[in-house]
Amino acid sequence: MFDLTINGQTRRVEVEPDTPLLWVLRDTLGMTGTKYGCGIAQCGACTVLMDGQATRSCQVTVDSVGTAKVETIEAVQADPVGRKVVEAWVAAQVPQCGYCQSGQVMAATALLRETPKPSDDDIANAMTNLCRCGTYNAIAAAVRHAAA
Repeated sequence: MFDLTINGQTRRVEVEPDTPLLWVLRDTLGMTGTKYGCGIAQCGACTVLMDGQATRSCQVTVDSVGTAKVETIEAVQADPVGRKVVEAWVAAQVPQCGYCQSGQVMAATALLRETPKPSDDDIANAMTNLCRCGTYNAIAAAVRHAAA
């Protein structure tokens, strides 16, 4: 039994200790906004924020979460920075297929919380999630728009 703080609420889950956080979110709690992409922490579709840091949830076991505060795409607009990111994503019409976008939005939110006025290098270094549709220019433009 694990008590997790997810989107500001304590959620009790009964899963095996080595269950990836991604599967707890999706399968146990029904929070399907966080996506499964590669399962090896390379693509970033599963990105959530743990204590404000962009984290690939497919490689985080539930027993390692401890007291960390987990934020998912379902609650990102409750945060002023997250809301700006989502608004910028819509304004720039970033998504094509959209599959990777929840992870992209979470990574951008983490970046802008830490660095409110990022340089192009800051954006390139922080936005490492993969996008099979190749919307990288639109993603960078949306991050710059959200920072403005």
